[in-house]
Amino acid sequence: MEKARGKKPVAATTVETGIENPGLELMEEVVKPERSRTETQGHSLGDGLGLPSRQRRNLQPFIKARSFYKTHASLFKKILLGLLCLAYAAYFLAACILDFQRALALFVITCLVIFVLFHQFLKKLFGKKLTRCLKPFENSCLRLWIKWVFAGISLVGLILWLALDTAQRPEQLISFAGICMFILILFACSKHHSAVCWRTVFWGLGLQFVFGILVIRTDPGFNAFQWLGKQIQIFLNYTVAGSSFVFGDMLAKDVFAFQALPIILFFGCVMSILYYLGLVQWVVQKVAWFLQITMGTTVTETLAVAGNIFVGMTEAPLLIRPYLADMTYSEIHAVMTGGFATISGTVLGAFISFGIDASSLISASVMAAPCALALSKLVYPEVEESKFKSEEGVELPPGKEKNVLEAASNGATDAIGLAANVAANLIAFLAVLAFINAALSWLGELVDIQGLTFQVICSYVLRPLVFMMGVEWADCPMVAEMVGIKFFTNEFVAYQQLSQYKNKRLSGVEEWIEGKKQWISIRAEIITTFSLCGFANLSSIGITLGGMTSMVPHRKSDFSKVVVSALLTGACVSLISACVAGILYVPRGVEPDCFSFLNTSFSNRTYETYVCCKELFQSTSLNGTNPPSFSGPWEDKEFSAIALANCCGFYTNTVCA
Repeated sequence: MEKARGKKPVAATTVETGIENPGLELMEEVVKPERSRTETQGHSLGDGLGLPSRQRRNLQPFIKARSFYKTHASLFKKILLGLLCLAYAAYFLAACILDFQRALALFVITCLVIFVLFHQFLKKLFGKKLTRCLKPFENSCLRLWIKWVFAGISLVGLILWLALDTAQRPEQLISFAGICMFILILFACSKHHSAVCWRTVFWGLGLQFVFGILVIRTDPGFNAFQWLGKQIQIFLNYTVAGSSFVFGDMLAKDVFAFQALPIILFFGCVMSILYYLGLVQWVVQKVAWFLQITMGTTVTETLAVAGNIFVGMTEAPLLIRPYLADMTYSEIHAVMTGGFATISGTVLGAFISFGIDASSLISASVMAAPCALALSKLVYPEVEESKFKSEEGVELPPGKEKNVLEAASNGATDAIGLAANVAANLIAFLAVLAFINAALSWLGELVDIQGLTFQVICSYVLRPLVFMMGVEWADCPMVAEMVGIKFFTNEFVAYQQLSQYKNKRLSGVEEWIEGKKQWISIRAEIITTFSLCGFANLSSIGITLGGMTSMVPHRKSDFSKVVVSALLTGACVSLISACVAGILYVPRGVEPDCFSFLNTSFSNRTYETYVCCKELFQSTSLNGTNPPSFSGPWEDKEFSAIALANCCGFYTNTVCA
């Protein structure tokens, strides 16, 4: 016992003094095999924490649990993911069973997510096999043969479609002639006529046309974009919660600065979050990949143009900032054209708040991307050797924020500059426009020309151009005014003018008052919406040059050489999109049942009121002092006289005398 007791101080002394002890080493070798792996880890953890041996023994269960979790971490994650998926599936089925119409948005989002996951799974599983299957098509002769067959089928299909579709509506041929006119003008202004790649041009116009058919003509596409537009409007209405708290309900609902500009802040915040999560980059890459394989454009220019669908003309070049220094003139021209031809998602919300049709705005911005690439390569074809023909080495930069909250904060903060820029431009341009109109009016009065304004000059100069887009001649002066305002001043001012015309039509104002047209037709509204959708105005030249020069200062002279050409090309993209809308537009919706409508008491003027009263006026004739007689469908209707009296209370007509 004493010998055993005497060993303990010796071991302690040995450890403290560092003197070697053979007995101690032997004891350690005997004890060592008895230690488990977990105990070794526990001792190392306890030693690291400086804990006594008793506390280390107490930590053994936790250490074992931690080790078990680390060993089976992937299994636990799969189990948790499976439980979450089962819970979501139960919630999704319950929502759809209770009210499918109410759960439609959830259904669409779920289907999109499933489609993306399924696509990634198939790509991972069969991607290499599919690439091997497509190798025979790399044969140049086979590809050329397929290309000519496809081109022939497309040409025959277009001719047949135009012949059959325009038989009932010949005015659509005017819009088709407008497309041909714009293409011929741009080809005449081409930098290198012989170098034009017609594959890119025809593919771009074809994709634009096919997308237009999908959105405007087909019921599923039309309903889908109408639904998407309504969801965006509902989403934008959440801005009122923030702006009402800051500015008050009255200002937030009635004053433009507190109604439309906060939407820019809200949308900027949301876009920044989506960019941080990588959703924007993913969608841009997919759109760019599709455009690149069909049109044969380079990676960098295609990425920038695809990015312009979602971000502005100064933000899109940031996606390819590292590659701007080595891009060719043709690629730079394409990047600028894409910026001028589209609008950003941030200002899209502001335009929707004006009352502009949301589905038309979304369609116009998406349709402009392939057309911008096509027309850019028509005006400025590639004659240099590009360094970015393959995707290798070209990546979209991720967001620099550390978390979602920082992304939201930075997005809102960055949007302040855009909102202030919009407000400043509106104040300045409207003031300058008022001054120009006053000066022109004064100059006109000196030579007995009354009412000479900038809008009047645009209505005469641009009237033939607008007519070739498919607008009725009576509506051409008003549409030409807005196109001129958009190009020479700002698209915000033009869309605001369009919203005023639309509000007049919806509120039932008479179409003609004292020989002056008060609003334009629905067809003209749609065409005008497409023609104004773009940043192609003179003030955008400075914005584009300033943004791109700040990224690559040594290429300032190169940017200056192509910016004016890109501006005019971008303007033509919007006009051709309007022509496509003119070809494809057909009246939708059920015509109002005027018999039922006028048989009820109505106290407010609406568009339906005007349409039905106009129809009644045209069916009414006066017979001297006798009561008015009614013809056509209104004949022998007991309530016709009462309906006529109600209509005469709202509108002025000769039959009301």
